[in-house]
Amino acid sequence: MDDAAQLLNVGVIGTGAMGSRFAQRLLDTGHQVTVYNRTPAKAEGLLAAGAKLAVTPREVAESCDVLICMVWDSPALRSVALGPDGFVAGLRAGQVVADASTVEPEVSAQIAAEVAQRGAAMLDTPVSGSLDAAESGQVMIMVGGPASALERARPVLDILGRSVQHVDVRNGSALVLKLAINMQVAIQAVAWGEGLALAEQFGIDRRDASRVMLDSVIASPMLKYRAPFALDPPAEVWASAAQLLKDVTYAVARADGNAVAGSYAGELLHKVCAEGRGDREAAEVMVAAADGELADRSEASL
Repeated sequence: MDDAAQLLNVGVIGTGAMGSRFAQRLLDTGHQVTVYNRTPAKAEGLLAAGAKLAVTPREVAESCDVLICMVWDSPALRSVALGPDGFVAGLRAGQVVADASTVEPEVSAQIAAEVAQRGAAMLDTPVSGSLDAAESGQVMIMVGGPASALERARPVLDILGRSVQHVDVRNGSALVLKLAINMQVAIQAVAWGEGLALAEQFGIDRRDASRVMLDSVIASPMLKYRAPFALDPPAEVWASAAQLLKDVTYAVARADGNAVAGSYAGELLHKVCAEGRGDREAAEVMVAAADGELADRSEASL
């Protein structure tokens, strides 16, 4: 890393499972980091590692050159972006906001327009990868927005990801692909569970079936790390069933009726969440499919 990259001030809004790992990696690579989280206690570990805590999102924007945002959904993004204490109000000309939240593309584009009025630029930078990949800087980062803004943010994004893929100059374009990816994550998860159910009908243990299937052509990178969670849930939820339901709901709503498998996966996720399992790992939908649970198409909210 060159000296210029080390001297960057970076803001991180949202220090959940993924955002906290981004912040830690930036601290580990020499950046000055200011963080904000609606629950300050979740940022305590980062403060011990040298981060500064901001009281408002606006304060984060006022402190940094590049701002990374990673919040739950569209309403959460609006809440940290807009209003007198939102990050938009604290921006100055030349800054770049890289929003890694998985939100509705139209909402991202609307906030990007507000950012542009401040003389700054916003990119949608959703990521694909596991928590392990975030810790080691191995996620894939998709980028929607101006190429000039990407170049200004690249010293930071290159630290966070193994690959930075510029999708289009239109804000929201990377989010479309992120939703397409996560819809397929859900579809693969349901198919995996149904495969386990088929094997079990013939007396094949789920662990044996998983071992063999994970050595076959169907073993995508996602299945390799998530399928074992259907047998042994992780101590820390990597991505919850509720989170995946949110993403699939966004995707199906924009698919113009062309998401039959995605719709069914979303309906099964809805059932899982309605039964109080939404805070569990997203692999819970694999378990539901393996247990022969069927989505009630008449009650689903998609």
